[in-house]
Amino acid sequence: MLRRLGIEHRVVHYDHDPDHGSFGLEAVEALGTDPDGTFKTLMVTLDDGRNAIGVVPVSCTLELKAIAAAAGAKKARMTESAEAERRSGYVVGGISPFGQKQVLETFVDEWATALDEVFCSGGRRGLEVVVPPRRLHRRPRRDVCVHRSVARLTRHCTRFVAMSHTVEITYCVP
Repeated sequence: MLRRLGIEHRVVHYDHDPDHGSFGLEAVEALGTDPDGTFKTLMVTLDDGRNAIGVVPVSCTLELKAIAAAAGAKKARMTESAEAERRSGYVVGGISPFGQKQVLETFVDEWATALDEVFCSGGRRGLEVVVPPRRLHRRPRRDVCVHRSVARLTRHCTRFVAMSHTVEITYCVP
């Protein structure tokens, strides 16, 4: 699909370990990638019933209040696994920001724009695609936004960058 859309990319594989506790950290460890440059795709359910996608570094957590505000809602919660699989068409741990079954508003953490390449799920566990970060938000869709505050730094976060995680400004890249 990425090739058909003209999105430059490469595909990397690793052996999925079903006993690993974290899909994102598993990919980082198996591929030897940076957790700040490997992104996870998470689905939320907004208080108005809509769903949205947050794409954030593995080293961070999705800030639910921020993604809710960015989507024009008051609250967000993580979508149940079965519903996320049904709506995306992918299995949890393999949900890709590309080619989802339903077109959902997608918010990419601003950190992606600071990188040369981004690893993200390729649609199944054990498969990652590597794309230039501009391709995460310059797809042939107008509902993908770069958001300054959808990721919250966690104690596992290794990056050091002067970013505001309280300013809730959304800008869409045409």
